[in-house]
Amino acid sequence: MSAFHDIRLPLKLARGAVGGPERQTDVVGLANGREVRIASLAASRRRWELAGALRSLDELALLTAFFEARLGRLHAFRFRDPADHKSCAPSAVPGPGDQLLGTGDGSRTTFALVKHYGDAAGSHARPIRLPDPSSVRVQVGPAELAASGFSVSVPDGTVTLATAPHVGAQVRAGFVFDVPVRFDTDRLDVALDAFDAGRLVSVPLVEVVL
Repeated sequence: MSAFHDIRLPLKLARGAVGGPERQTDVVGLANGREVRIASLAASRRRWELAGALRSLDELALLTAFFEARLGRLHAFRFRDPADHKSCAPSAVPGPGDQLLGTGDGSRTTFALVKHYGDAAGSHARPIRLPDPSSVRVQVGPAELAASGFSVSVPDGTVTLATAPHVGAQVRAGFVFDVPVRFDTDRLDVALDAFDAGRLVSVPLVEVVL
C-alpha cells in the first residue's frame, strides 16, 4: 500500500533538475475564430526531470538506493524545488510577513500555510503541505510570535496559534518548503559515460496530493 515517506531527496541529487508547474487547459475553437478555454484542473501540478547532468558513481548509487527505498513509484517523498522553495524571493530570507494566511475572528487558531502568486490581472493561492517546521515564522498584526506561540503540523501544512488572534488581525507567515512528489517511473536506466561517472537517462518526478 502506498504511503508518504517524510524524507527529502538529497539536495545534491536535485542539481540540474528541469521542470516546474504544469496546467491542463481544454481549448475549443469556434467557427467564428474565437476560442473557449476551460481549466480542467483547479491547480497546477509540478513535474521535474532529474536526468541529464553528469554524476559521480557515488551519486548514482545514492539515487538508486533512494529509488529502491521508495519502491519505485509506490511511495511519495519530499523534493525541494531549486527554483521555488521559499515564501519569498529565492535570494531572500523568509520573513514573518511574507504570506497572508488569513484574518482573525476572535476564536480561530488554526491557519493553513499558503503561497500567493499573481499580479494585478490575476492570482493563484498554492497550499503548502510540507514546510520545514524549523523555518516557519508567524506574525499576527504587526508583531512576530515567539516560537512557543505556535506549532506547525506536517503534512497538512497548518500552524496552530496558542492564542486566537483578535477580530481583523492579519495572520502572516514565512517559511521554506518542500513539494510532495513520487517517481513517475518504475525503472532507472544508468549510462556509464566515464570510468567514474555516468548519467541517468530518465528520472521523472511528479507532484502528488497528500
